[in-house]
Amino acid sequence: MGAIDQTSEPAGTYLSGKLLIAMPGIGDPRFERAVIFVCAHDEEHAMGLTVNRPVEGLMLADLLDRLDIPTVMDSAPGLDDPILIGGPVERERGFVLHTADYRSEHSLPVGEDIALTATREVLETLAHGAGPRRSVMALGYAGWGAGQLEREIRDNVWLTCAADEALLFGDDHDHKWSQALAKLGVDPGLLSATAGQA
Repeated sequence: MGAIDQTSEPAGTYLSGKLLIAMPGIGDPRFERAVIFVCAHDEEHAMGLTVNRPVEGLMLADLLDRLDIPTVMDSAPGLDDPILIGGPVERERGFVLHTADYRSEHSLPVGEDIALTATREVLETLAHGAGPRRSVMALGYAGWGAGQLEREIRDNVWLTCAADEALLFGDDHDHKWSQALAKLGVDPGLLSATAGQA
């Protein structure tokens, strides 16, 4: 893990704090039916975490054990939560997306109620059962260069919607994509797999 680049524009600028919903036929299996929370977005780059792709068989307790971070109690909240595949970039780097009731000096606020922390300290706090009210751990992230995300949205690669705690932290990963579309009033069965412009 490591410090987060906090040089991006304040939350609320561009799409920070919003969800990206992959359109059918995206053409990249890494993002098929992906729901991505945008953590940072400015004129130079965008960064987000996929919130609906658990790593098969890897739970928070397993990761803490691999990092030699002892848990205070076996039943600390969230120890049996799955680790998510945050995206294809820097897959060995970990990020904790969490409610803003926990913040450290290394936390990046993403809107009023959500923050992102990428330090060992947040994992130690979670291991002691004293972390944020809700959180999810992801390995890797999705990233875009200057103007790339804006182009993809114009090309109908992504839909956007407001984030909520159920979509960010809920455990129904198989249905988050259709739940995010439902927030927009979109029936997934009516979406075309052929992206294009009207």
